[in-house]
Amino acid sequence: MVNDDYTPMDFVVQVLQQFFNHNREKAVQIMLQIHTQGRGVAGVYAAEIAETKTAQVNAYARKHQHPLLTVMEQA
Repeated sequence: MVNDDYTPMDFVVQVLQQFFNHNREKAVQIMLQIHTQGRGVAGVYAAEIAETKTAQVNAYARKHQHPLLTVMEQA
């Protein structure tokens, strides 16, 4: 996930919990990493699953009018 200056931190935490099944504590840790380092790893998945999750999160963010960007990178 890539940091931006507009998406609320609570929304990022919600996405990490909802789409990546992190508990609140882990989701907050990842969100803070994204916020402070510019990007963070939401999860590591097989390519097909990663593609699906990336598309789902990006669509969900747009639906809620947030510029949050999730990208897939090869490990």
